[in-house]
Amino acid sequence: MEFRKALGTFATGVTIITARAADGAPIGLTANSFNSVSLDPPLVLWSLANNAMSFDAFRAASHWAVHVLGSDQEDLSGRFARRGEDKFAGLEFDEGEGGVPLLRGCAARFECRTASQYQGGDHLIFIGEVLRFVRDEAAPLVFHGGKYAHATRRDPPDLKPRSAHLAGSFGEDFLGYLLGRSHFRFFAQIRPFLDHEGLDDMEFYVLSTLTLRPLLTEGQIAEGMAGVLDANRQRALDALVERGFAHRTSAGYELTGEGREAAIRLIAAAKAIESQVLERLGTGDAAILKTTLNRLLGVVDESAADVLWEPGGNGQKDDTRR
Repeated sequence: MEFRKALGTFATGVTIITARAADGAPIGLTANSFNSVSLDPPLVLWSLANNAMSFDAFRAASHWAVHVLGSDQEDLSGRFARRGEDKFAGLEFDEGEGGVPLLRGCAARFECRTASQYQGGDHLIFIGEVLRFVRDEAAPLVFHGGKYAHATRRDPPDLKPRSAHLAGSFGEDFLGYLLGRSHFRFFAQIRPFLDHEGLDDMEFYVLSTLTLRPLLTEGQIAEGMAGVLDANRQRALDALVERGFAHRTSAGYELTGEGREAAIRLIAAAKAIESQVLERLGTGDAAILKTTLNRLLGVVDESAADVLWEPGGNGQKDDTRR
């Protein structure tokens, strides 16, 4: 339906509404219709379809809770969006006002008393008085265009990027500059561990690739290193063999015992550094960063192949191949 698609262009947060049925059973569902109504008194609202399985139970409930989900709670959202199953099975939760089940780890939570209900077309609108609430600094889970999305803060930078001296040259907001500097700054923290093992960057890349399987053929290594390490791949492989970290067989390459131990030490150090960086970045922004970089990897080869320049270097696209 086009109307539904048009409404879907408005990005919303994702919530789970919980309550107790008349028989005391916990009930809950995923909803993105949550909104604020008033600050004084504190009122919020959400709506429920008239044909929902839990419609009668929520309509009769005197209390309910709204849980604003964090960016890492997509699975929890999916669980409460499904019909016909025990959504609380194996789930740890607390108990709030009116015995309402309270989920943990959310970006925010509002415990409410039903203030009023209004019929609005094919939905019933619930307005609740907020009795208690808690909040966290976690980035929220977002829903847009029928899909989950990420949200991140856009704090103003402390310093504006320096303008380029040469007109038309690369500025500090150039994608290549940002990616390159981020890579070198991040990898500089790992490099002392490589120096301790006597490895350079390229040898570490190949060593890490060899940990993926017990044995990798030359073709599989080439595929895994494509676009990252092409020309120097064989030199790095030969160096690992010479150092006793890898063994060459008729079928391909495999790590030696010494190579596996070195790889474990280096990967453990790299993972520890990654955890520290991502912790400072924040869970929500870390997820966004990884998602965006994966998307970038999916499009960069295609876009690079489509940009050709004439030998004269005048910056005009060469379409003679078409």
